[in-house]
Amino acid sequence: MRLLLIEDHEPLVRALKRGLEEEGFAVDTARDGEEAAHKARTAEYDVIILDIMLPKEDGLSLLKKWRRAGLKSHVLLLTARGHH
Repeated sequence: MRLLLIEDHEPLVRALKRGLEEEGFAVDTARDGEEAAHKARTAEYDVIILDIMLPKEDGLSLLKKWRRAGLKSHVLLLTARGHH
C-alpha cells in the first residue's frame, strides 16, 4: 500500500515514516503544501496523511482542491491544535 505523509514537523515525520515502513507501507513524504500538491498530482496514493497546518498551503485547502479534482485517496487529517 502506497502512502503520502504530509507533515512539516521533522521528528514526527521520522517517527511516523519509520513505523509505517516497519508495517509494510511504501511511504513518500512532503514537508509543505506546495510539495504535497505536486506529489499528489504526479503519483497515486492509497492513503494520504495530511497535516492541517502546513507552510505554503494549508491542508484543508489542499484537500478541497483534491476532492474537486476527483482525487479518491483516503485522507487522514493530523492536527496539533488543542483545547485550552
